[in-house]
Amino acid sequence: MARFFIDNPVLAWVIAIFISIAGLLSLPMLPVAQYPDVAPPQVTISTRFAGSSPEDLYQQVTQPIEEELNGIPGMLYYESTSEATGAVTITVTFASGTNIAQAVVDTQNRLRRVESSLPPQVQQEGLLVEEASSAYLLYVSLSATEGSDLDLVALADFATRNVLNEIRRVPGVGKAQLFAAERAMRVWIDPAKLVGLDLSVTDITAAITEQNAQVAAGSVGVDPAPAGQQTQATLLVTGQLRSPEEFGQIVLRARDDGALVRLSDVARIEVDAELYSFQSYLNGQEAAQIGIQLSPTGNALDTAQGVKDLLEELAPTFPAGVEYAIPYDTTPFVAASIEKVVHTLMEAVALVFVVMLIFLQSFRYTVIPMLVVPIALAGTMAVMLGAGFSINVLTMFAMILAIGILVDDAIVVVENVERIMSEEGLSPKEAAKKAMDQISGAIVGITLALMAVFVPLAFFPGSVGIIYQQFSLTMVVSIFFSAFLALSLTPALCATFLKPIPKGHGHAKRGPAGWFNRNFDRASRGYAGLVGRLVRRSGRMMVIYAALVAGLAWFYVQIPAAFLPQEDQGYLIASMQSPPEATSYRMREVTKTAEDFALSTEGVKDIITIQGFSFSGQGPNSAVSFLTLEDWEERSTPDLSAGALAGKMSGMLFSIRDSFAFAISPPPIQGLGTGSGFSFRLQDRGNHGNAALQEVAGQIMAGAAASPVLGQVYVEGLEPGPQLNLRVDREKANAFGVTFGEINRTISVALGSGYVNDFPSNGKMQSVIVQAEPYARANIEEVMKLNVRNVQGGMVPLSSFASADWGFGPTQIVGYNGYPSIRINGEAAPGYSSGEALAEMERLVADLPPGFTHQWTGQSLQEIESGSQAPILIGLSVLFVFLCLAGLYGSWSIPFAVMLIVPMGAIGTVAAVTLTGLANDVFFTVGLITIVGLSAKNAILIVEVAKDLIMEGRGLLDATIEACRLRFRPILMTSLAFTMGVVPMAIATGPSAASQNAIGTNVVGGMISATVLGVLFAPVFFVFVMKLTSTHKRLRRPAAGEETSSVSQPT
Repeated sequence: MARFFIDNPVLAWVIAIFISIAGLLSLPMLPVAQYPDVAPPQVTISTRFAGSSPEDLYQQVTQPIEEELNGIPGMLYYESTSEATGAVTITVTFASGTNIAQAVVDTQNRLRRVESSLPPQVQQEGLLVEEASSAYLLYVSLSATEGSDLDLVALADFATRNVLNEIRRVPGVGKAQLFAAERAMRVWIDPAKLVGLDLSVTDITAAITEQNAQVAAGSVGVDPAPAGQQTQATLLVTGQLRSPEEFGQIVLRARDDGALVRLSDVARIEVDAELYSFQSYLNGQEAAQIGIQLSPTGNALDTAQGVKDLLEELAPTFPAGVEYAIPYDTTPFVAASIEKVVHTLMEAVALVFVVMLIFLQSFRYTVIPMLVVPIALAGTMAVMLGAGFSINVLTMFAMILAIGILVDDAIVVVENVERIMSEEGLSPKEAAKKAMDQISGAIVGITLALMAVFVPLAFFPGSVGIIYQQFSLTMVVSIFFSAFLALSLTPALCATFLKPIPKGHGHAKRGPAGWFNRNFDRASRGYAGLVGRLVRRSGRMMVIYAALVAGLAWFYVQIPAAFLPQEDQGYLIASMQSPPEATSYRMREVTKTAEDFALSTEGVKDIITIQGFSFSGQGPNSAVSFLTLEDWEERSTPDLSAGALAGKMSGMLFSIRDSFAFAISPPPIQGLGTGSGFSFRLQDRGNHGNAALQEVAGQIMAGAAASPVLGQVYVEGLEPGPQLNLRVDREKANAFGVTFGEINRTISVALGSGYVNDFPSNGKMQSVIVQAEPYARANIEEVMKLNVRNVQGGMVPLSSFASADWGFGPTQIVGYNGYPSIRINGEAAPGYSSGEALAEMERLVADLPPGFTHQWTGQSLQEIESGSQAPILIGLSVLFVFLCLAGLYGSWSIPFAVMLIVPMGAIGTVAAVTLTGLANDVFFTVGLITIVGLSAKNAILIVEVAKDLIMEGRGLLDATIEACRLRFRPILMTSLAFTMGVVPMAIATGPSAASQNAIGTNVVGGMISATVLGVLFAPVFFVFVMKLTSTHKRLRRPAAGEETSSVSQPT
């Protein structure tokens, strides 16, 4: 192949140009993302049953739905929350790669089976099924300008009418939720006024239902009509009311004296908020917040830009006094990460160029390998587009690592051509042909070994498998193009671009280059002499090798495990929870204090606060804040990193006496949980009840608090709180003629609010809500005064047949895979890894009472699965390399000699990670597998030449020493070029620095040991295995006239 392209250099150029054009055309079409679609896709089911207790909600609504969800194709797990607010949310998580559209259809089909058995109120509310990420992509804030009198209700109403649905139509948006309430017609009943008028709460709702209705009256003059009818028209009857004044005129009853009792006589009517569940703020000022979640198939950068473009288009149409801002946006980190990795890529190219220039000492010789880099990367991008990949940190990391590999093959070719021209005085064309005859086999062997080492990564399952797949396939494609160009374009360039060298005039002998060459030649001779001594003591060297491998195994198992490094993503999440009995007024005092803390902290730019909502649940005593930090350039010191600021904010939040509050960093990958750290679910499978579940959780929390391994551990959920138990004496109620249904309707409307119907409001239908005045809901004494109509039409006070007492119960019930559960989240203490935290939690729950168990979820589940399979993955990579080399060489012994070198590279990887305090995470596995291939590469360069020399008749030791001398310069040059290309990753700062450091550090360490120890042990292994198997005797070509029939096959 190489000779063909040497003779046809134009064809080599044409192919290279075609590859480059394909890459350039593909580049603008490649999507950009932080990571590929790693997070498992999710489908959410939500509904509301106002006035229902968490227990009733769980039993009547949540459990029937959960039972139908079991067995949906591709489902991993599901989790539900049943809130005291009446809200039900069930999140179904599917395996990575599941078709989310089909998953939604499957989920809806299951819900149709159960929908008819749900309470009528739930059927009326409906079951909303949505596909969306669990993380928020960005928040849009609508606020009133200075001097404007617009309140939060007006802002929310404007957002509902003019902004919310527009955002939902942006491609890539999975869910857009308004954390404020639109307008509604609020009817505030005064129960005291009802008493003397013989009216009940249900009489009010019945009157509104009857008198606020759209009438379908029909038409006048339509067929069949009298003969000669000339006109026809639609008949309109004004039925629906539009203003508080019109609603106030609704007639409730007529008195005996003919006077009419109207709605305004017993109720206060106004247009106000439909719900009072949420209050939202931007930097302490009221603002309507729209939280936007990405769809499972959406691209974060494209979707965020689409929302921004939409808002710029809508802004001129906003009414006076309304302005928008995007104070929380997760995409700057994505863009900055990619930009930082691109800079690292450019730095790697520059360093590789410098290293090659030092060794080759000629611009002509250096530019040939450098031409390979952009062409191979262009070809890789073209394949990435066809494979549906994106430009993300993983594919970019693969390209950075590939740079050193890309030039390796070309360096070997150029160095060998230059050596032959110098030593033998051949022309560039003839030298290129001879050089390729010598090293083509080595290039093919190296290529197969490097490609084989990454192949098992492509078959890794789950979310981690997607990480491995995009990285590994990018590496494999890059290596393929590198080898192809080394066998085509590089020798063609050598034959046409290089100038002839007189025999014996290779390297410079004067100046800095001469000094470098003299010292390098001296080192080469010293190395050859050292190899000669070592191979003669191969037995002792194998003992040393065994000791090194044993030490490697011991240190490897000591490395703490983790999933992915924690990055500074430019924002924090703060969770706040007050005691269960706390009102929204008490909670606002907490959130005000938190906002003051944040805005007075250096490095914090903005803070969004949403009361009534948190990742723990919904309720007036909960809140969540999103803190946007200043740009990374303005937070260059360690004390202003996201982790440091999270610790500082948590310290300040802990000082708030009326709340449990803390700040955390987001998870490394959006969608894998709500924050950094582990996610643990304690399950009650023995039906022990909520109190017993809480007691066991308390024991676990106590153990976690005493553990030095665990840092901040908390229950993600709403605490049990005080409850008023209304006990209806059914015998008394029956004696008074009061039905249980009428009791329920009266209490539900008066206390929980009741949706009646809708009214037209400025072109939009909005709700009519009936509820008792606040004073009537302030204490149990007022509640007991409510009148209930009996079957005879009379009014009976609630106190006549019911009593109330205080109790204690859940404000939220969490279900996980169909069992009542408690969510326990936390982080490792400083100095400990997430893997050690998981192991410590396993220790704490080792002796759970019968009927209780636990499960991991989210990021922790992925970490456990990836950690358990990583050793298998590494073993498969080694096996694949061995089998490829065995097939190439037709021998078992030669590949075995090559593979013995692999632990030498792993020693450096493990040492680097141990010394720097890094963890055994996904990037450690990627780096270690990369080192497996590169370690084998150096050994192949020596073994290939030694094998050829033995076949030419040289003795085993002589051939091995000569091979080491010939390959010493290219091994050092390629190894140093690769190492310097990775150094920018090892020392990177700023966005995505943690990931770059993780992979860069272990690869640099592994490459150093693979080179230093490899050049010493590779010849020892070759000699040892050859003597052990006598393979070298069978490798020699028989002399002229020698019998050949008895030559056995290599082993």
